[in-house]
Amino acid sequence: MIQAILFDIDNTLTDFMRMKRAAVDAAVETMIDAGLDVEKTAMADKIFEVYWKDGVEDQKIFDKVLLQEFGRVDYRILAAGITGYRRAKAGALTPYPHVKMTLTELTRLGLRLGVISDAPKLEVWLRIVGLDLHNYFQHVVTSQDYGVHKPDPLPFRKALELLEAEPGESLMVGDWAERDIAGAKGLGIRTAWAKYGDTHGVKDSGADYVLEDILDLLDVVKKENALGARS
Repeated sequence: MIQAILFDIDNTLTDFMRMKRAAVDAAVETMIDAGLDVEKTAMADKIFEVYWKDGVEDQKIFDKVLLQEFGRVDYRILAAGITGYRRAKAGALTPYPHVKMTLTELTRLGLRLGVISDAPKLEVWLRIVGLDLHNYFQHVVTSQDYGVHKPDPLPFRKALELLEAEPGESLMVGDWAERDIAGAKGLGIRTAWAKYGDTHGVKDSGADYVLEDILDLLDVVKKENALGARS
């Protein structure tokens, strides 16, 4: 029987990369409007080059790119970029279709819900609250809490402890096969791959279930719990 579900957040509950691209585009447009002499697409590409190298949660991304490209940081330009980014991010941060419907039904069924994320803790909470999902989750575990990232088993174990659940009665939902799925399977946690959020072109996630839509999760839980009731 499934009694607890662990969720990744980025590209599982929200289209993180769509938000990130919209926010970067807006930041570059605002910097250009403030006087930065660059071509928009080329500048956005340079920002993402640094993101891929240093991590998409880098809070100093615009400082780094301005210094790299111009040898100094013009704080008027920097402030414009940060302002444009924040405004666009707030507007583009939305849950995938059916997320709230699914979480509401899972809660109604009495399941305990938690989040495991590799993002910094404050950023995770800002996303959860910004998506208006904070009342669904009893516990949130991040890489910042224990100094390790998925697929390390520690965050999975800690999340299960907090939810008072055993691996065999738990399910992990995530988009990243090498981290979310592999990490959970290593502990004997059932897995559901959020195919709708895949950004890596994965052919075989190795998950027990594949979700074309997060709403499919309700069928997975019903199937698992029907099997558990008969055993």
